[in-house]
Amino acid sequence: MINHLLVLPRLRIQNVNAISSPMTWGFPAMSAFMGTVQALERNLPDDIRLVFNEIGVVCHRIDPQVTEGGFIRAFHLTRNPVDKTGSTAAIVEEGRAHLEISLLIGVEASGGDDLKSAERRQVIANQLYQQVQGMRIAGGSVMPPRPSERRYRPELISFDSDEEKGAQQWRRLKRRLLPGFALVLRDDRLTEHTATLKVNDQSATPLDAWLDLSRLNHECRITKGEDDNGTEQVSWEIRRPYPGWLVPIPVGYGAISDLFDPGTVANARDPEVPFQFVESLYSVGEWVSPHRIRNPEALMWFVENDLERGLYRLSNAYIDTLIND
Repeated sequence: MINHLLVLPRLRIQNVNAISSPMTWGFPAMSAFMGTVQALERNLPDDIRLVFNEIGVVCHRIDPQVTEGGFIRAFHLTRNPVDKTGSTAAIVEEGRAHLEISLLIGVEASGGDDLKSAERRQVIANQLYQQVQGMRIAGGSVMPPRPSERRYRPELISFDSDEEKGAQQWRRLKRRLLPGFALVLRDDRLTEHTATLKVNDQSATPLDAWLDLSRLNHECRITKGEDDNGTEQVSWEIRRPYPGWLVPIPVGYGAISDLFDPGTVANARDPEVPFQFVESLYSVGEWVSPHRIRNPEALMWFVENDLERGLYRLSNAYIDTLIND
């Protein structure tokens, strides 16, 4: 259960990395936002002693930097300087997008920091909000708030122990997060759809189910006409196996090699920590309006590693909260 929630509202971020994985693009991966939270926690001021546990992201606006019009789109890329031979420099370009998001971070007091005082909580929220202004989030730069956006104030909410009062605080916060959509995890949809495909094809895999949920499937529907001739009428419809706004998302990394000792792999980023080759893990997410989320735990993401199996991934308790309710 989340006792304290840090709300950093309406952050405008320019040029975030819109290529979230080798197979997906659009909204940045949740691991990028988790990295921002970890960087913020490691650089906390000496007078703030907090532990960051979970993170939630509510997207209010996304503007991908792509060509408009037509079925196929292309990213707007920069023209980099040429090298000394006059050839194009070997720079890997990134797709970019502009975002407006609100960050929600589940925190706990550590080292005797007092979060019972409303004045102390507001001081912490303001200080961390200013610190985030100078950070990079998902590869993008945080822009200063416009004069009209100064009404959005950061807040460190301490939920009341009384269940009814805590629910009232959450309802008040949800109104502040509108309009917008929060990304939640739907592993259950992927599992269920895999089982559905296996009914007709035993060779179907989770990858087949993931690809089927990631695209729009146009199906032909033939109906008999009402005239005497019984002329067949043909119409094309988009088949959606489940309601909701489902999207393919990366959720972390899986090991494809053994764990190497520090310094044994050439050109590793940090030669003082163990090294392991990994590849991206994928699942299915759903965009949900905050007013439909019953409690803050439902939209929060947290680290759920399985070191024995070599899984380094993020998880979300959206389905668990629905079952418990």
